Amino acid sequence: MEIAPVLNFLVFLGSVRDSAPPRPIRLGLRVARQFAARLNASGHSAELIDPLSLDLPVAFKPHFAYAEGAAPAGLARLAEKIAAADGYVMISPEYNHAMSPALAHLLNHFGSSLFSYKPSAIVTYSAGQWGGARAAVGMRTFLSELGCLPVSAMIHIPKAQEVLAESGNFDADADAQAWQMYFDRTMAQLEWWAAAARAQRAAVGLPAAAPAFQRDPSQRNAP
Repeated sequence: MEIAPVLNFLVFLGSVRDSAPPRPIRLGLRVARQFAARLNASGHSAELIDPLSLDLPVAFKPHFAYAEGAAPAGLARLAEKIAAADGYVMISPEYNHAMSPALAHLLNHFGSSLFSYKPSAIVTYSAGQWGGARAAVGMRTFLSELGCLPVSAMIHIPKAQEVLAESGNFDADADAQAWQMYFDRTMAQLEWWAAAARAQRAAVGLPAAAPAFQRDPSQRNAP
């Protein structure tokens, strides 16, 4: 039987809120911990990227706008991790029917060449009844433009504070088996596409007719 490859994933938490209301604070961290733990338990490598732990420059300047070797150390380290990853999990609450501004701000620091030809998974949550589903609609467009196409199965977690404990484990009153099956469908798609994309990159490289943008968005313009 063929052994599945060990894959490298980054789990991006799209929230910087650390105060109440609403309660509980840092609800998204529970979601991120659950998904990272499931990937690691499957034999993969998953690192949680929490924007609160990152030392980003106060003034917005993306990584690709710096001269080579001149980017701040924290920004450069995260760029290296993004480039080395096989896939991404994007976790977001919903703000005004849209994805988290904190997640968009973080991802906008990096060019699509770091994310391209790799898959992503969309995971949204809320303290209310909708589970952030409306935010996920816009995330599909955003992530596709970034180059890490999202898999079809998404995860939405309504009333996440009743599903997940602070540790990231399923709450004692939640139907853990049902939630595990729900998570596993998305994770299986992410693993499959990540393994396939890595194998294709290794076998044939990236298509010469679709190079990464190196100057500005006009490179994609029609003649």
